[in-house]
Amino acid sequence: MTQEQQFLVPLDQYLKVGLHIGTKFRTKYMEQFIYKIRPDGLAVLNVQKIDERINVATKFLSQYAPQDIIIACRRDNGHKAVELFAKLTNIHVIKGRYPPGALTNSNLDTFTETKLLFVVDPWPDKNIVLDAVKVGIPIIALCDTNNESNFLDLVVPCNNKGKKSLALLFYILTKEYLKNRGIIEKDSDLKEKPEDFDDEE
Repeated sequence: MTQEQQFLVPLDQYLKVGLHIGTKFRTKYMEQFIYKIRPDGLAVLNVQKIDERINVATKFLSQYAPQDIIIACRRDNGHKAVELFAKLTNIHVIKGRYPPGALTNSNLDTFTETKLLFVVDPWPDKNIVLDAVKVGIPIIALCDTNNESNFLDLVVPCNNKGKKSLALLFYILTKEYLKNRGIIEKDSDLKEKPEDFDDEE
């Protein structure tokens, strides 16, 4: 079995959407995932490590029923991807601004009990991350080279800003979650393609 066959999607799919292209800023924690720095100063993430972490994240997610997971995405560029992910998996998504106290204050109408939080970017999504920490919920986060890892239980290194990158990522999360939960048997059972998770048609 070649290295490429072991990836969750073919290597060229990762490269085509720039899932491995980071930023010019690098935090100490994220250095372990960086493969090289390009001449223009952009950090390039290690695709093998990205794939390994996505795999770990999907296995972790799959241990939870849809109603026990919340996905948070403050950034507009991930809204289409998380919407389709939510529709196909029945996992609850909070798009845009997080209603303060939704995880911590049971007197609020917006209160939601959850067992696992998944955030698209821990910086704009920092308020829900802090609330999840208060109630002791594990947190999975997509992290670019400029992200800090404070309070996160599992980091998935990736370009978490590009629409096409997030579209591919949520396509993979969808198919792996549905396979691991026994809802579909193989990749081809999922009718949706990565481009369906992207609104830049």
